[in-house]
Amino acid sequence: MYYGTFDTPLGAITVLANDTGVCRIDFGTYEDRLSTFQSWMRKHLLKGELVYDPEHTYVSQARNELYEYFEGKRREFDIPLNCYGTDFQRKTWRTLLHDIPFGETRSYKDIARAMHSPKAIRAVGGAINKNPFSVVVPCHRVIGSNGKLVGYAGGLDKKQQLLDFESKSPAVSHRS
Repeated sequence: MYYGTFDTPLGAITVLANDTGVCRIDFGTYEDRLSTFQSWMRKHLLKGELVYDPEHTYVSQARNELYEYFEGKRREFDIPLNCYGTDFQRKTWRTLLHDIPFGETRSYKDIARAMHSPKAIRAVGGAINKNPFSVVVPCHRVIGSNGKLVGYAGGLDKKQQLLDFESKSPAVSHRS
């Protein structure tokens, strides 16, 4: 597993990737997140070491695409995501990717409905809470049914900053 940490307008972001894609994108430095990464690897029975390689194919692609996003040049990401999670979690993350356009928000209830599981609101919340792809899988676009900001792994301040950024971002007419 390879990693790299880089600065963004919202602070440090660390990317973990293997030879098939990006496995995690987290706010914070590698040192700050190391215990989380180690537990995650144990949970998913991933062997091996975490090797610093910011130029690894998928680590650098994630960095470049995130830079383009923060520069207002990208609304969607092309990096391959290597998802470790339950079937329900992966289905939830796919729904976030495909059903919440840039600059818009949806409620947990909306996501459950989009997944054809209208009663699974709590399960959707639990899956969103485990989203390992900050910014790229846009859980920051999920808000409470009352329109209020609720939970975000990066903190509600970062969630608000991402929503503000997207609402003010100039129109992007094509994928980068």
